[in-house]
Amino acid sequence: MARTPVLSTRLLLVCAAIGVATGIIGGIAGLLTPVVLLAAPFAYGLLLGSHVLPGIIAQEVLRRPLVALITHVIAALVASAFNPAWALRFLGTALLFGAIQEGVAALTRYRAWGAWRFFVSAAVIGVLVAVVVFFAAHLGALPLWAQVLYLVISVLGPIAWTAVGLAIGAALRRAGVAQR
Repeated sequence: MARTPVLSTRLLLVCAAIGVATGIIGGIAGLLTPVVLLAAPFAYGLLLGSHVLPGIIAQEVLRRPLVALITHVIAALVASAFNPAWALRFLGTALLFGAIQEGVAALTRYRAWGAWRFFVSAAVIGVLVAVVVFFAAHLGALPLWAQVLYLVISVLGPIAWTAVGLAIGAALRRAGVAQR
């Protein structure tokens, strides 16, 4: 009896399609980043939160190991076409977000696919990104209200984008994308 490979061609093609679509969104977010950092740096977390989409959509649609990581890397490569100078940033973000999403899924042995699991990974990403970017971008120089707003938006940004990703993934499942 033939055994289906873990990474079938169909699975990789679905990851690629999701990666290209979300990579375009990531590329646009990358183009908007300098504008947001200059005009409203406290809102940066909402923009950065969009980078959770590749893994969330892929895991919701396919519910298999490694799909978040694969899709994130493809999305990062597509986003890099928009701003090649940020290719390493896109890839680093992809590997970090994908690893967190895969890690949370692995803790449940890839058996729990309730929305709560996706929101746990989003909260972890939000807190981690909020703290790292706060210090890396020297946001402590902002007024206290902007610092607080930045932290709130940075944690809630990935959570909001996760809700969007789950809705898209559920729609794709209903459309038959996940059928074997």
